[in-house]
Amino acid sequence: MTVVLGPDDAIDPGWAMAGSMTEVSDLVRAGRTVVVTLPEEPTEAVAAAAVFAWAGARVFRAAPGTARDVRLAVEMTESLAGRRPPALTRRGLA
Repeated sequence: MTVVLGPDDAIDPGWAMAGSMTEVSDLVRAGRTVVVTLPEEPTEAVAAAAVFAWAGARVFRAAPGTARDVRLAVEMTESLAGRRPPALTRRGLA
């Protein structure tokens, strides 16, 4: 389950906030659902979302204009990590 929230949306009290890769990794290993707040700048938000998703974060707080791009980056990262099937597969012939 991946959730992209707005900056002012409420979070579940059982979720854990993290601000670094180390915190995300430690909380994921402990079995917690991790929330990260992404930067305002769109390119930075997408890059940070991909990195945090790779580490196992599941909830992302994004600026209103970046939510769609953040979701796409997280879905792509989840597919690359093998935790989600790709949206489209094609067989390549060499």
